[in-house]
Amino acid sequence: MKLLDIGVLSEQSGVSPSTLRYYEEIGLIQSVGRHGLRRQFDAQTATQLALISLGKLAGFSLDDIKGMFAKDGTPRLPRAELHLRADALDEQIRGLTRLRDAMRHVADCPAESHMDCPKFRRLMVFAARAGSRRRV
Repeated sequence: MKLLDIGVLSEQSGVSPSTLRYYEEIGLIQSVGRHGLRRQFDAQTATQLALISLGKLAGFSLDDIKGMFAKDGTPRLPRAELHLRADALDEQIRGLTRLRDAMRHVADCPAESHMDCPKFRRLMVFAARAGSRRRV
């Protein structure tokens, strides 16, 4: 079995050594030994780190991601949860697309003042509602 020193794994994965130590501390990954004071990891850990990065990009918490691995580190991806997350991303994309389109309109709006632009006023109402939903 080929072992990767923490520095090599960090360089290959783009994950800092301190983050690797933290992931080990919370049980996301496991070192398989030490060479002097340096942790050693098996090659499968690189795959785990890629899945962790993907999960973080998709908006999963580290606790959620931890539950997606079996004790031996093999992935157990919850398909139903992935569908729900994909649906939420679709909704976020639709909202961001509407926001982008409104911002482009406002940027190009011929109105003397942005406050005279009906689309800008709707955008402000939308932003106020979105802000109040986040605080609740």
